[in-house]
Amino acid sequence: MTAEDPRVIEQRGLYYDELEEGVVYAHRPGRTVTEADNVLFTTLTMNTQALHLDAAWSATQPFGQRLVNSMFTLATLVGQSVTQLTQGTIIAQLGLTDVSFPHPLYHGDTLYTETVISGKRPSGSRPGQGIVTMEHTGRNQDGTVVALATRSCLMWTRAAHAETQHGK
Repeated sequence: MTAEDPRVIEQRGLYYDELEEGVVYAHRPGRTVTEADNVLFTTLTMNTQALHLDAAWSATQPFGQRLVNSMFTLATLVGQSVTQLTQGTIIAQLGLTDVSFPHPLYHGDTLYTETVISGKRPSGSRPGQGIVTMEHTGRNQDGTVVALATRSCLMWTRAAHAETQHGK
């Protein structure tokens, strides 16, 4: 290695063969959600729900304030896992199931996400790839669970991905 040819370490997620079932992957840092985040996401997605946009009306509702859009919460929940688990190692997201929001997320709350790999198996039709099931849990700064989702992904094995990279 010379100064002209330095060693390069590229940030990536984990390959299928590196993911361990039952391990808790804690994704940090957390993400503090602002009013601007919520209003922008809500209006970009054309969700006109007053619970996300109308502070005066929301104050008269059971939670007494605006709620963070649950789709923003879900997207952030999954997004927080990307760098550690799937960046550059995922082929496709196959689906989300068992999505729930047991407690609201409010402006100013910080979302912390953890993922447990609850299952993995080699693909029967795609050699060098595997299907991984991830259970995401999002908690606010007080540890209260605000979101849950089960996600399945098609992931590369390290060897198969390396083969595709050399063929370029």
